[in-house]
Order: sequence, then C-alpha cells, then structure tokens
Amino acid sequence: MIITTTPSVEGKHITRYYGIVCGEVVAGVDFVRDLAAGISNFFGGRSGSYEDELIRARDEAINEMGRRADAMGANAIVGVKLDYEVLGANNGMLMVSASGTAVHIE
Repeated sequence: MIITTTPSVEGKHITRYYGIVCGEVVAGVDFVRDLAAGISNFFGGRSGSYEDELIRARDEAINEMGRRADAMGANAIVGVKLDYEVLGANNGMLMVSASGTAVHIE
C-alpha cells in the first residue's frame, strides 16, 4: 500500500477513486509519563515519553487508515493529512487522525 501526502504518485496513473478513508486513535497519557514530562518541562529538554506515545498513535492511525483502504479494494492513499488534538477535562487524551483518498493506481 502506497500512502502519500501528495495528490498523486509519480509515474503511476490513478484508475479508480474509492473515496475518503480515515484512521483515528485516541490515546491516554498515564501518570508516570505525565510525571516524567513534567520533570522534562521543569528542567528543559524533550519529553521522550510523550514523543514515543505520539509516534505510536500516529503510526496506528496511518495503519488503520491503510487497513480500511485495503478493505475497499484500494492499493494506495493519496492526499493524506494528519491531525493532532488534545482532549479530556485535563487535556489527558491525545487524538491522532489520518485521512486521505483511497485509490487504485497502475
């Protein structure tokens, strides 16, 4: 499955459009990661625990989008957009969504 942010795949021709396809992940941040991030924030520097969670959530959203496109019969997704939101009363949830157009290319 080719997944790209561009509206087409260089050297390939889109022969069929299946429609919009999405993948979403909502991830909670646990107390230990929150504590570690707070320490990083206090002393400065990057928060590896938050970065790892963000990478995992993004990869899962892209993979879910790919599975849904595959189920439609597509072999590529073009025009992919990633979106990140913070949710919850204390901003303790992270939502990552991936969306694009499922297509068949040759």
